[in-house]
Amino acid sequence: MTTIAPAPSHPYPPVPAGPSSADLGMLLVTLIWGANFTVMKLGLAVMPPLAYTGIRFALACVLLWGVLKWREGTVAIPPGMFWPLVGLGVLGNTVYQIAFTLALAMSSATNCALIISTMPAMVASLGHVTGIEPTTRRMRWGIAIATLGVGLVVAARGVTFDATTLGGDLLAIGATVCWSAYTLGLRRLPRTMSPLAVTAHTTFTGTPGLVLTGLPGILTIEWAALPPVAWGSIAYASVLSLGVAYLLWNASVARVGSSRTAIYMCVTPMIAALVAWAVLGEKLIPLQGGGAVLIVLGVLLTRK
Repeated sequence: MTTIAPAPSHPYPPVPAGPSSADLGMLLVTLIWGANFTVMKLGLAVMPPLAYTGIRFALACVLLWGVLKWREGTVAIPPGMFWPLVGLGVLGNTVYQIAFTLALAMSSATNCALIISTMPAMVASLGHVTGIEPTTRRMRWGIAIATLGVGLVVAARGVTFDATTLGGDLLAIGATVCWSAYTLGLRRLPRTMSPLAVTAHTTFTGTPGLVLTGLPGILTIEWAALPPVAWGSIAYASVLSLGVAYLLWNASVARVGSSRTAIYMCVTPMIAALVAWAVLGEKLIPLQGGGAVLIVLGVLLTRK
């Protein structure tokens, strides 16, 4: 029977001196997820949040099922891996997505972005404490600098923590913990499982809960009245934001480790600000430029 693999004996996988396929993949993820904030805004303007999430995950399941069947010839879960994959799917998809969606509804997008930006530091801390993936001093400095940079990028738009945002802020913290635990949990899966199989099965197991919570809203949608921008938003959020980005994320965790993958989350707010400026006309603030410099410096330090 296949069992969950023990944590690697080395602190983290060896990384090439130059840019690797994992780095290029994660840069693409930051572009996809950075633009996703604006894309989702367009879709959520005409659809209930939980319904939108349930629909895009259901579509992502169909896509991943077809790709997995085509590439690997089977969609069966490997022996002994059912419950580990269910646990990761529920944690990293069901609970994370519900918590994050409700956090956005109950707090400000700026507050949520600032809280989520602490995820690289949380991944590194949890990985180091649990022994799953110890970190070096250079990596810790890089994560701290990049997180500070994200703070400048996000705080420049205005952050307000008070009683009215408390519930949403706590949900954002919970979402950050869930995604951090999911990322570290990927390191416990057998290396014989491909990133595609891991992505597909964790999406399959995490989607039922999202569809159930979104069902009341789904039943109220007038499909014929949805504008083309809504369909485009769903397609982008399903194919690119879930299918492609999740696959690249899981492949990077397997290739270079959790902390070196999570650090790229610091780049996402910078991309999101640029896309919002170009598409929605939101203003860029000089302070955000200083934050961008710190983000790049932190990523480079962590990457070496």
